[in-house]
Amino acid sequence: MADHAEDVKTLGKLIAGIKTAMLTTAEPDGTLRSRPMATQKAEDFDGTLWFFTRDESPKVEEVKKDAQVNLAYSDTTHQTYVSVSGRASVVRDEAKAKELWTPAMKAWFPKGLDAPDLVLLKVEVEKAEYWDTAPSAVVHLVGFVKATLTGKPYHPGDHAKVEL
Repeated sequence: MADHAEDVKTLGKLIAGIKTAMLTTAEPDGTLRSRPMATQKAEDFDGTLWFFTRDESPKVEEVKKDAQVNLAYSDTTHQTYVSVSGRASVVRDEAKAKELWTPAMKAWFPKGLDAPDLVLLKVEVEKAEYWDTAPSAVVHLVGFVKATLTGKPYHPGDHAKVEL
């Protein structure tokens, strides 16, 4: 159980630094579709990720037909990348929406929490994979050159697959 808690903590720290994820869903014909989504309160990650959306958006219909989704996070400045997969559901929960709401959300939902089409997309993470490498370009260059000269593969930073 300690490993599970540590995995959740590690993922939470990595995701918290990256506010936007690319959410991938499957369209009715099986085509994969990705779009940017703002993760809400990622610093409170407990294995579940939350997003605001509109109930008539295509992603809502796609999730209702196939709940399996992927979220890809990328922070090129710090060389941190996270891919999570899980099951999504559409939730109408006024208390949770109020808890997650920030003034910036008004840009997408001018009526605020009173917007009749406001819903939450809840993603319960099942698996994740991350790559967290050293932020220094010099460190990367040295490691890359060393790998080239020695013929050994270049493995920058931490990489792990986890199941939640």
